[in-house]
Amino acid sequence: MQGLSVPSWALPLAGLLTLAAAALWLWRRWTARLARRALLRFRARVDRFKLTGKRYIVQSLLADERIAAAVDAHATEHGVPRAPVWRRVETYLDEIVPSFNLFMYYQFGYAISKAALGLFYKTSLRIRDPKAFEALPRESIVIYLMNHRSNADYVLASYGLAGQVAISYAVGEWARVFPLEYLFKSFGSYFIRRRYREPLYHAVLERYVQLITRNGVTQGLFPEGGLSRDGRLRPAKIGMLDYMLGTAREPGFAERMYVVPVGLNYDRVLEDRTLLRELRTTEGGVPPSRLAQFREVLNFAVGSFGRLGTGRWKRYGRAAVVVGDPIPVAPWLADVAARGAPLFARERHERLAEVQRFCDDLMHRIGAVIPVTAVPLVCAALQTFDREVVEEQALFARIEELRDVLIAQGAEVVEPQREAGETFERAYRMLRMRRVLHREGDAFVILPRGRELISYYANGIAHLCGAYEQRVRAQDALPVDTLVGL
Repeated sequence: MQGLSVPSWALPLAGLLTLAAAALWLWRRWTARLARRALLRFRARVDRFKLTGKRYIVQSLLADERIAAAVDAHATEHGVPRAPVWRRVETYLDEIVPSFNLFMYYQFGYAISKAALGLFYKTSLRIRDPKAFEALPRESIVIYLMNHRSNADYVLASYGLAGQVAISYAVGEWARVFPLEYLFKSFGSYFIRRRYREPLYHAVLERYVQLITRNGVTQGLFPEGGLSRDGRLRPAKIGMLDYMLGTAREPGFAERMYVVPVGLNYDRVLEDRTLLRELRTTEGGVPPSRLAQFREVLNFAVGSFGRLGTGRWKRYGRAAVVVGDPIPVAPWLADVAARGAPLFARERHERLAEVQRFCDDLMHRIGAVIPVTAVPLVCAALQTFDREVVEEQALFARIEELRDVLIAQGAEVVEPQREAGETFERAYRMLRMRRVLHREGDAFVILPRGRELISYYANGIAHLCGAYEQRVRAQDALPVDTLVGL
């Protein structure tokens, strides 16, 4: 019997494959070691279920009885076989389910967010009551609810809380582009299709959200459902929160669930002019052409790199995070039951109405912890004047008065000990650079198109200024319609 001949290229190829496998093994061991070191350095809480393989999670959901019922309903309604419907479910799961990577989150992701935020902002984090978090049971299920000011919110909140916990977010379609999609999924975030009404998709999404909630994955949620175009807090949308609360149907989970209000604010929102342009478009304005949008982005990039390259770069002020106290879900569910039937025994419209009231209350709590940085404070003071030229002395007095009112009512004023003049100078550097405000002698002139940005930043703390509005009316006898930002 003749021996088998081996091609000349087979041995080198086998050697290369062996080296590649060894290099991959070494890479995984090295990244795993770095990830463990980072975790020990941060001493953060990482939910064990996050480390579960994506394949296992997908298989668990494919075996879910409620998803199977949704598949049957979809096939019956559309008159199609069940096999292609199951393939559609697999597509949805591949799109939704992330692949959390400890190394990517705590080494690569943290380093990138630290560099990016450090380039643009001076960041600060304040936890109102750290002992309240230390008292939470280890098996607690925590959901962070935040206001949505900028697409940088994901980075700011994750960076600020990196030493406390690793957060998973629900991210919209805007981030489903390379490499953002890979990065967000490796950070543990999952993608959702907003305004996609198919019942099958929502059944799959609901069961995934409830699976990770049941297994204690800490999640971050923006109840507003999108960025604020005018700077004000938007009405809460309850879809995702309703999915998460649905976990409390099962015994023993309601007592473990807590929601935490988180306030975010900036001295400059990078997308502010884009958001205001979208607001004008929705109010009947003419949408800008793609060329105009590209030109605006290009101008911003060229200007930023130009200042960076010539040593004239200045950061965009403060980006601040304030974390409120954890709120247990069980007492709310008990209160709902005391006013009638238990929440999950009610008709769907009654249940959603109760969830909406709960979410609205949470939005008030979020509003109460939104930090007041220098630019919003100065803009709120400027909004109380019904003229385009404001005397320096009058403006400083108004800033000081507004700051004192906010402090008295418990608002989160950043560095409240500052003098009004110092606070103004910090804000004026930004407002002058943005061509919003200009000094002329002992007064300041609001430049053309400046009022729009002033209103945007004043609106970010408008919900905190009700008491001050009454004082301004009494002192200056201003007509109500001049208090645009308040």
